[in-house]
Amino acid sequence: MTIQETLYSTIFGGMAGALFAASIVFFVFFTVAIYVYIALAWMTIAKKMKCKKYWLAWIPVANFFLLPILLKKKWTWGFMIFVPIANVVFLILWTWKIFELRKYPGWLSLSVLVPRVGGILYLIAIGFVAWKNKKK
Repeated sequence: MTIQETLYSTIFGGMAGALFAASIVFFVFFTVAIYVYIALAWMTIAKKMKCKKYWLAWIPVANFFLLPILLKKKWTWGFMIFVPIANVVFLILWTWKIFELRKYPGWLSLSVLVPRVGGILYLIAIGFVAWKNKKK
């Protein structure tokens, strides 16, 4: 192997490693930004519904216990998140009812089921429910 080949492989390896590291950093920041947005939205919804435990929106896993609390149900219903298939059904039903209590159409909770764009639509839906005041 010549010096030139060694130099090219070193440069290429360094660039590939830097690109990989940059991708990981971007993914982490993007994930944290989405988590903060969702937590802020649910905390705002909880505050507007006069829930004293709005801080649960910031705690991973515990944030699922906030939904039944907002609906005036026992917090133990939050354990439904650990039951496969039922967890999706309950999350949709709970968000449907919460959206309706905030005077928004409950069917917005179905946005998460739309293929490919469901996550983005869900983020938009909870943003509207949290920060846009519905005119009476």
